[in-house]
This record gives sequence, C-alpha cells and structure tokens, in this order.
Amino acid sequence: MSLRTADAVVNQAPRTISQTHPTTNGAAGQPLPRLENGDRLSRAEFERRYAADPTITKAELIEGVVYVASPVRVWRHAAPHSRIIIWLGLYQASTPDVNLADNATLRLDLDNEPQPDVALWLDGGNAFVDDDDYLQGAPELLVEVAASSAALDLHHKLQAYRRNGVQEYLVLLTQEQEVRWHTFADGETALIQPDARGVLCSRVLPGLHLSPDHFWRADLAGLLAVLQQGLATEEHASFVQQRQRISANNIIH
Repeated sequence: MSLRTADAVVNQAPRTISQTHPTTNGAAGQPLPRLENGDRLSRAEFERRYAADPTITKAELIEGVVYVASPVRVWRHAAPHSRIIIWLGLYQASTPDVNLADNATLRLDLDNEPQPDVALWLDGGNAFVDDDDYLQGAPELLVEVAASSAALDLHHKLQAYRRNGVQEYLVLLTQEQEVRWHTFADGETALIQPDARGVLCSRVLPGLHLSPDHFWRADLAGLLAVLQQGLATEEHASFVQQRQRISANNIIH
C-alpha cells in the first residue's frame, strides 16, 4: 500500500464522477473520465478506466471507492517490501503448492479490487488466477506495507478481507515499526501473538515464522534463519506431506 496520511486516505470525502477529468475516448466517442481518488465506481467501470490510463501504475477499489497510489519511497516502503518478498519466497521454495504474487490485482468482490503488496495462496484453495490473468477469490495470506496505523490497510481494507474469507492478513507498519498479523476465523478477528522467542507463527501456513526484531533491523540473514527454524519443525514436515498427497491425488484423478 502506498504511503499516505490519515487525512488523505481514511477521511477523504468521496468524489462524484462529474468531478473527474476526461482523458481518453470511451464508448460511442464519449470522453472517458480518468480515475481519481474518492471516485465511487463499480468494479467493471474501475477496471475500464484503469486500463485506459497508462499513467496510473497502481490504483485500488476498496468498498466501492477508488484510491490512487502516491509515489513509493525506499526506506518506508520499497526496502521492507523487498525483505518480505524474500522471506515468503523461501517459504514458497520449501513448501509444495504455494503460489506467490507481488502487487497483483485481486478481484475480491463486486466492490473491492485491491492490489495487495503480496498475495500467497495454495493450489486448490479459495483463490485462483482467472481467464483474464487476475487473481480472484480469497488467498490464504495477504501482506501490506503501510505507513502507520491510520492507513487504509487497517480500516476498510481489513474489513473487506475478513468479509470475503481471507484467512490471514499481515500488515507491516513502517512508522511505528510494528507488525500486526491478523487471523480471521468464524467472522472474528484476532492478532497472532509472539511466542517466547518474540516470533510470530502463522496459524494457516505451518512453518511460516516471522521475527519482527530481525525484520525491522533489516537483518535479512537473521530473518531467514528464524524462518528456517520454522521450516525444520514437524508441523511444517507434516504440512508438506499433506500437500504432496493432495497433489498426487489430483494427478491420479
């Protein structure tokens, strides 16, 4: 998620279509308004305008409202984003049937089309890549790098993810240097608590262990060493065997 202040993201008043500015031709030669922060659009209209404007590199539809991303900074977004990609990439390399996507558009429902920083989903789960090459459904894990606890990621977006069946939602708050790992079950939201080592452990993806201390110190070696400990557990070994059996059964049938 791009870095914004609370006023720019959470408290922004919705705009009407008449306030937007035409950029290119739409159907029947009519001007097609460009995407603007605060526009209230259907998902189909959001996709149409997004595709028509090559100057916009990231925009999201959250609860029917458009959010256009601002430029991405290095230390407050891009660098922590790269660390989380490497961390999840190692998990993917060590675990069958794990899929990983960086900044992929997610067709969540008719009012929500976010572009999470990272999405992780399992083969045969509730998420899939559709015929338009978009991710659709509810991935097992979504990750966002956010400026602070006032960001969109911890408000409307969290509600949309919970409602649509996403199982875990990891938010990295760069201003507070805080990690919030949400888990959703039976309509309830809970935060995963650190173990005695100060490590956070996924409840859905066995062996996926995160050390916030190493993460915020940008100690990539230490971060991956803690993950390797998770990958060496019996819990992860059992999960790998389970996924291998599922894959074998799918091949047979």
